[in-house]
Amino acid sequence: MRPGRRQKVSDAEVFAAAQRVMSRRGPHELTLADIAEEAGVTAGRLVQRFGSKRALLAALSEQFAASAGTVFAGLRAVHRSPWATLRAYADCMAGLAPTPEALLRNLAYLQGDLSDDRLRGHLAANARATRREIEALVEAAVAAGELARGTNPRTLARAVDTAIT
Repeated sequence: MRPGRRQKVSDAEVFAAAQRVMSRRGPHELTLADIAEEAGVTAGRLVQRFGSKRALLAALSEQFAASAGTVFAGLRAVHRSPWATLRAYADCMAGLAPTPEALLRNLAYLQGDLSDDRLRGHLAANARATRREIEALVEAAVAAGELARGTNPRTLARAVDTAIT
């Protein structure tokens, strides 16, 4: 092992490293060695832990599928208003593809996820949870007087979610 390499990293650290590398490299350029370098471990350590790049990406996808509640809870903690929380979520999503190149990389990863049954299931779970969170924010915005009474939360949540994603 080279100097500067760590013996252990948490899954969260590996996933964060993977996301950073994925923001710079497309799916066909991504290697376990890149992720390992970013995480400060050897590629062999990642193979021991996950087995393959595909398995690491599947674990990352599974973690992503369960993240909607945490993401929205964090946004609610920072923003007092339901409408401000929803706007912050939209800004966060827009920031995922700040350049045309980043958008193309994201679409390439999405294409791969959609073509894999397991990864597609994780995307669908996250999409359902996200829609529920958006609908809850719309309901709260109506209750707080930030949106007109009579607004249909389900319909508006669907439109907002569609526009953002």
